[in-house]
Amino acid sequence: MKVDYIIVGLGLAGLAFAEELEKNQKSFVVYEDNSQNSSIVAGGMYNPVILKRFTPVWNAVKQLKTAIPFYKNLEKKFTNKYNYSIDIYRIFKSIEEQNNWFVACDKPLLTNFMFPKIIETKITGVIANYGFGKLINTGRIDTNSLLQDYRKYLLKKKIIENESFDYTQLKISKKTIKYKKVKALKIVFCEGFGMINNPFFNYLPMQEAKGELITIYAPTLNIDFLIKAAVFVLPLGNNYYKIGATFNWKDKTKEPTPNGKQELLVKLNSFITVPYTIVNHTAGIRPTVKDRRPLVGKHPTYQNLAILNGLGTRGVMIAPTIANELYNHLENGLELDKEISIARFGYF
Repeated sequence: MKVDYIIVGLGLAGLAFAEELEKNQKSFVVYEDNSQNSSIVAGGMYNPVILKRFTPVWNAVKQLKTAIPFYKNLEKKFTNKYNYSIDIYRIFKSIEEQNNWFVACDKPLLTNFMFPKIIETKITGVIANYGFGKLINTGRIDTNSLLQDYRKYLLKKKIIENESFDYTQLKISKKTIKYKKVKALKIVFCEGFGMINNPFFNYLPMQEAKGELITIYAPTLNIDFLIKAAVFVLPLGNNYYKIGATFNWKDKTKEPTPNGKQELLVKLNSFITVPYTIVNHTAGIRPTVKDRRPLVGKHPTYQNLAILNGLGTRGVMIAPTIANELYNHLENGLELDKEISIARFGYF
């Protein structure tokens, strides 16, 4: 089998790069063993504002201009809905936070997203003594449904292999790559935190942050917007809500834990007073980087090996943009933004 590219991993990064290849009529095959599930357990929100400090997310406006049409095209491709517009209500903890909100509303990058009034509406079962700040033009991508549909699509085309990638089987020459029975021109690793086992890129400083979420059924919590406080409360429809998420830098397992659940419940109960039932509890490992920028670029020695990783907590916004940038770097020789290029870490 001869292809232009091998893609290792099918989270949001792998999916976005596969779409870039299809758009440019490049052939590829994907290797995916379903071991990395950070995209599946993610909340999937796109939001250009850091709600802790009311500051702009890095490159968010540019990323959204690429991401929204990207997901719209996927909805057409699979005749399914993935993008759900949803406002965000940030609970204020003090008068000072209210004042900081108004200051941020005047910033050019934020004016299209931050509603310049305090929302003082009382919501049954929600403690918000200082009201809410409202974000608009935000939403959620149903990453679980999207990845399931994409995997089925690749299976139908017979261009996905459900198996772990064996690095020892990779034969590299200057112009081609051979992996088992596949010959390719280039290979792109989109493995999430599985990168730590990759002998070509494990020198990069990735941090694995475990995140846990629960889903609750709360029939008397009548909201159609996301509430952000100590945790987020994301409506899924039919009185179901996703609650998250924890950050654990020490636990590298992918299994949900009693401690993680307890942390979520304590935080949730600090501002939600309606009765609810826990119906699901999930966990995943986020691939994060200290400088909060993705890992993109070619291997310093093997120029036909590349990486697309480190999307962190805002993968739905970042993935389409950096997939396009990596493609143009590999195929058209365009320079990568220094902020995302792995060259910023040197080679050890």
